[in-house]
Amino acid sequence: MGSGKNNRRVGSGIKTRSHGDDTTEQSLALATTLPGEEGGAIHAPIVSYYNDRIRPLLDAVDRLRHLKITSEGIQLPTIVVVGDQSSGKSSVLESLAGISLPRGQGICTRVPLIMRLQNHRSPTPELLLEFAGKTVPTDERHVAEAIVAATDEIAGNGKGISNHPLTLIVKKNGVPDLTMVDLPGITRVPVHGQPDDIYEQISKIIMEFITPEESIILNVLSASVDFTTCESIRMSQQVDRTGQRTLAVVTKADKSPEGLLEKVTADDVSIGLGYVCVRNRIGEESYEQARVEETNLFDTHFLLSRISKSMVGIPVLAQKLVQIQATLIVKCLPDIVRKINDKLTSNIEDLNKLPQNLSSIAEAMTAFMHILGSAKESLRKILLRGEFDEYPDESEMHCTARLSEMLNQYSEEMNSKSGGQELKTTFLIDEMRVLEETKAIGLPNFLPRAAFLTLLQKKVKGIYITPFEFVEKTWGYIENVVVSVLMKHSENYPQLLSSTRRAAQNFVALKKKQSVDWVRDLVEMEKLTDYTCHPEYVSLWNNLMAHQNAFTEILNDHSKPTEMRIEGFGDVDVAHLRGNVVQVQEAFDLKMRLTAYWRIVLRRMADCMALHLLYSIHNLVNKEMEMQIINEIIGADGNGLQRMLEESPLVADKRKRLNNSVKLLKESKEVVAKIMDNIATLAL
Repeated sequence: MGSGKNNRRVGSGIKTRSHGDDTTEQSLALATTLPGEEGGAIHAPIVSYYNDRIRPLLDAVDRLRHLKITSEGIQLPTIVVVGDQSSGKSSVLESLAGISLPRGQGICTRVPLIMRLQNHRSPTPELLLEFAGKTVPTDERHVAEAIVAATDEIAGNGKGISNHPLTLIVKKNGVPDLTMVDLPGITRVPVHGQPDDIYEQISKIIMEFITPEESIILNVLSASVDFTTCESIRMSQQVDRTGQRTLAVVTKADKSPEGLLEKVTADDVSIGLGYVCVRNRIGEESYEQARVEETNLFDTHFLLSRISKSMVGIPVLAQKLVQIQATLIVKCLPDIVRKINDKLTSNIEDLNKLPQNLSSIAEAMTAFMHILGSAKESLRKILLRGEFDEYPDESEMHCTARLSEMLNQYSEEMNSKSGGQELKTTFLIDEMRVLEETKAIGLPNFLPRAAFLTLLQKKVKGIYITPFEFVEKTWGYIENVVVSVLMKHSENYPQLLSSTRRAAQNFVALKKKQSVDWVRDLVEMEKLTDYTCHPEYVSLWNNLMAHQNAFTEILNDHSKPTEMRIEGFGDVDVAHLRGNVVQVQEAFDLKMRLTAYWRIVLRRMADCMALHLLYSIHNLVNKEMEMQIINEIIGADGNGLQRMLEESPLVADKRKRLNNSVKLLKESKEVVAKIMDNIATLAL
């Protein structure tokens, strides 16, 4: 392990780890040689070679941060400073900024402190605090007090913390151009005045800042502790397991020099961007004196002098941070530009989708008729034409298919309720009983029409409830569809939703009542009359009557088995029918006539139901719906449209949020546009 005379210059690369003279350069490296002595430490003033060239980049990022672009989900390249309590975090930041920060027992940093350091050519420093929408000037002498006062205003008096940031701008000759976010020190045990969950609150803030891939983690460690036990290391490893985004600063090197070389070269905790060891300012030392003492320490101490000069001193730390920051910004800006453009386009589209802010009854009427027209076209597609491009993944809105399924189910249910198999030992019993009760004085061999109608009415009563249940189910489905479509097209006018829903439900209820009345008439007609001109009736009756001869033969010949198979009825037993041949033959004829006619009735009821349903839906969509809704919503006096002029709070809030977002993104776009053209010319 050499003293550093053969080491590479600090600007030659950002090292992942260092073992004496051997170095490995990480992908964030910037191939530039800095002015200065070969292999020697960089001396104060702490001003990067890159300051003049990265300042515009850093200003752009700071401007985006000031605009709060992160509220749009767009992360910014950020150096985040973390460390356990009493790790020396404040001392490091003081040395970089050349100012005094609040000190004391417990947590000194109670809010995220965004430190913007800017190299300032004027010999007179300028210090500003920005928080809660205001800017407070201060000076080097009073900056610590000003930070405490601002923190109390943000987080309240006491020892609680807040995730609302405080920005400190330091314009001073000799400071590096850096922007860092200092977070509260990690503590596990709450002290008096702190909430019991102080550790969880701090952890949440830290994880929020270090999780984004755009964040570089500056992990401050005390030389006196075992790095593997540090809570800040554990947190950073959760989000940066390989350490490629982590740079470690080891403080208090003068207090615990023993074994420090081995710690930073062994790298047991995977610090991908390397280590920098520093000496804290002591007592009343000026920052210039502290740097001189630091240089002497690492040059002359028999243990610390063995550490590579590229790994020691505040100037080296400043240089590494500037290099990392410059590379990170150049790497991230194109992606930031893309995200800003994508978000801006998306928000403008969402803004354009919002309803026009109506200012007159005429505008309200135009908007209202547009809603009705759009809803009618959607209903024509899904209810009449079978097109469902507006609802590709919502099967319940594929209406023609669902209605067809309902009709098929209705037909099957009608057949199943009327086609129950009678007992083979009761074959023709009902027909014979009815013939007996309806006989009258007249010519023999004539079937009484009253017998046929009596049996027909009995069968109609057996399926009576089914058509009404179908009407109830079908119009319930249509109501859901119509309401859903109208709600979708009216969603931008919440003030119309309740009245539109009510209007839809009212006119669908009217259509359902019309269908119920029609079904009642249909059923009553089937009970009253027995007519068909369909040729299938005679054909089917003839086919059924073809079994009569065999049936009569078995009936008369007692030596033959009493059972026979008849198509449509299965096995029947004639034993109970022998002895009354004439009446049985009339009953057989009556049963076959009724069986043939009943098939016609069932088919007619299914066909008529389908035609009635299609006709009703056609009238609803094309003729009746529009007028019903207009009457319901506008009202007889025409005052209903007045509600459309009153924008709902939800829409108003959404419009305001989108307008603010679009404004922010446009400003952000202008910020990055000015700097992107210069990136290609930077000779980093």
